[in-house]
Amino acid sequence: MDVLEAIYTRRSIRKFSGEPVSDQDLEAVFRAGFHAPSAHNGQPWEFVIIKDKNKFDEIAKVHPYAKMLPQAEVCIIVCGDKNKQTMTGLLIEDCSAAIENILLAAHGLGLGAVWCGLYPITQLTKKIKKVCSLPNNIIPVGMVVLGQKGEEKKTADRYDATKLHYEGW
Repeated sequence: MDVLEAIYTRRSIRKFSGEPVSDQDLEAVFRAGFHAPSAHNGQPWEFVIIKDKNKFDEIAKVHPYAKMLPQAEVCIIVCGDKNKQTMTGLLIEDCSAAIENILLAAHGLGLGAVWCGLYPITQLTKKIKKVCSLPNNIIPVGMVVLGQKGEEKKTADRYDATKLHYEGW
C-alpha cells in the first residue's frame, strides 16, 4: 500500500473477527514501531505485548474505551522509559510516533487496530502499571488493540485549509 493511501484511509477499527494474526505480521508491526522518529534518537519506547484473554478482560474492566479488547488478538501497551528520555513531553511525543507507525503498519497489512489512550490519565496508568507489572521508570503511554478486521469503515477527507496558517497565525 502506498504510504499516502495508508495515511488517508486508515481508520480506527473496534470490531474484530477473532481470526489469528500471523507472527510475521506482528513482527512487521513491531518493526514499524521501532522505526519511529524520536528526540535525539533516544528511542525510549518499550512494547508490552499481551495475548492472554484473562488480561484482556482485566484491562477492559478498567479502561472505559477498551470494551472491544476481548474480541481482539493482541494488545500492545506502548510505554516510555524515563531513564532513556527524562523530558516527559518528548517521551510522550516519541511513543506517540511509534504508536502511529504501528497503526499505519497494521492498516497496510490489512489488519484492524485502534489507539486507546492511557497517559496522562493517572487512574488508567496506575491500573495498567499494576496489570502489566511495570517498573517505576516506565510510563504506559497508549494501547493499540489489534486483530483481523471485523468491520470496514469508509474513509473521510479531513483536509481543512482553514487550519493552515502561513508565516504566523
